[in-house]
Amino acid sequence: MPSAPYALGLTTANEHPESRALPVRGTLPPWLRGTLVRNGPGRFEVEDEAYNHWFDGLALLHAFTITEAGVSYRSRFLQSSAYTEAEAEGRITQSAFATDPCRSLFERVMTVFRPQLTDNANVSIHRLAGDWVALTETPLPVRFDPHTLDTLGVVDYDDTLSGPLTTAHPHRLPDGTLYSYVVDFSKPTSTYRLYRLDAATATRKELGTHAVRRPSYMHSFAMTGRYLALVAFPLVLDPLDVLLSGKPFIENFEWQPERGTQIHVFERDTGTHVTTVPTDPMFAFHHINAFDDGDALCIDLASYPDATIVDRMYLDALRSGWDDVEMARPERLRVNLKQHTATHERLSDTGIEVPRIHYAACNGQPYRYVYGTGNRTPGNFTDELVKIDMTTGNAQHWHADGCFPSEPIFAAAPRSTAEDEGVVLSVVLDTEAERSFLLVLDAESFTEIARAPAPQAIPLSFHGQFLDADAPLQDLHR
Repeated sequence: MPSAPYALGLTTANEHPESRALPVRGTLPPWLRGTLVRNGPGRFEVEDEAYNHWFDGLALLHAFTITEAGVSYRSRFLQSSAYTEAEAEGRITQSAFATDPCRSLFERVMTVFRPQLTDNANVSIHRLAGDWVALTETPLPVRFDPHTLDTLGVVDYDDTLSGPLTTAHPHRLPDGTLYSYVVDFSKPTSTYRLYRLDAATATRKELGTHAVRRPSYMHSFAMTGRYLALVAFPLVLDPLDVLLSGKPFIENFEWQPERGTQIHVFERDTGTHVTTVPTDPMFAFHHINAFDDGDALCIDLASYPDATIVDRMYLDALRSGWDDVEMARPERLRVNLKQHTATHERLSDTGIEVPRIHYAACNGQPYRYVYGTGNRTPGNFTDELVKIDMTTGNAQHWHADGCFPSEPIFAAAPRSTAEDEGVVLSVVLDTEAERSFLLVLDAESFTEIARAPAPQAIPLSFHGQFLDADAPLQDLHR
C-alpha cells in the first residue's frame, strides 16, 4: 500500500513531560505571552492491537509556552482510564469512535445493559467548571494542569442530565457561561438535550429538548446572540443498533440523503424550540460561525456534499493518500425563521477544515475572516493554511514544501481594533526534517514572522487553545 507524504503525522509519538527550550527563527511579537495547548491522537496501537480510525488514537497533549526567555515545549499522554487500562493490560480495552475491542461473549452482553463510555478525550481543549479540560464526544471531560499537562481526573457533573453523546465544541459567553448539548439514545424516540453551564460550576441546567426517531451524528453546533441551532445531517442511526449490532460506534450510522438536513432552532436563553427547517442533504464536522440577520439566522459551516469524509479518515485509507476526497468549502445556510425555509450559499471556492475565527470578538456576530487548513496538492491532505475573506470569497495562503499544518489559532494583539490584528499559531509537521515546528504568522498579511522547531515529529492533531498569559480566564474562548 502506498504511503502518503504526511503519514509520519499518523504514527505514535513519544511524550516529553519535561519542558525543553526551543530555538526561535524570526522575531516573536513582544506582546505574545502565553501557552498554546493542543490535543489530538498520539498513540495508534497498543502492543499488537491497532486502532482503526484517526479519531480513535489515545490523546496526547502538547504545550508551546512563549515567555520573554523564548519558547519551550512539553507533551504528555492524557492519563485517562482508556490509556491507563490499555497500558496495564497490553490491549485496547475501551470502545472508540470506530474501534471495538475484542471482548468475551459475557462482556459484550453486559455492555448492552451497562454501556461503557470512553474518556479518551483527544479532540479539544476548553475551560469548564473552573478547570482546563480535554474533551471528546462523550460527556467525560478530563481535567489537566495547563502548566505541567498533568492529568487531574474526570469532571464529576453535579446533575442527572442523561445522554452518552455530546460535542467537543461547546460555546462560551464572555462571562464564562457555556452552552452545549447531549444526545440521549432511546426507542421509539431519542432526545437532543440542550444545556447551560455557568462559569466555575459543575451543574448543567437543561434548557430545552427535541425528540427525534433517528438521531444524527453532529460534531458541532451553532450559537448566536438569540439562538442555538443543531444542524442534523442525514447521517443517522437506529439507537438499538448501538447496543445490539456489535459494531463500533460510527459504523451504526447510515447516510440517508433522502431525509435531507434538519435545522433545529432554539431560543438561546430559554431553550424553547422555535422551528425545524428542512434543507438539502449535506455534511460537516465544523461550524465556522453564526449570527442573526433580522428575521434570518445565518449559519456558516465547512461543508461536504456527503459523509464520505468519515470513511476516508480510517487510518489505512488516510495513510495511503487523500486524492479522491474534495476538501470542505465554506457554506452559509440562511434560515428564514418566518417562512421556515433555508437557502445555501457557497462563500468561497477555497477548501477549508478546522476553521477558526477571532472568537472573543466575532462569535455569534457578523464577521469577515476565517482561518483554517487547506489542500493545495491532490493527495496531500491538509498541506496549507488559508485565510478566507467571507465577504469576498478571496483567500490568502501559507504553504511550504513537505509541510503539513494543523488548525490555525488566532491570538489578538493587545488593544486591537481590527478583526485580524494579531497572529495565527499553528503546529506544522515538516516531513523533510522529520520534526514539527510552531509557526507564527502575522494574521493581517498572513506571512511568516517566526518559527520554533520541536524536538520530534508531532502527530497531526485536532484542536487547541492559546492561553494568553495576560488575559482573564473568562476571556479565553474557542
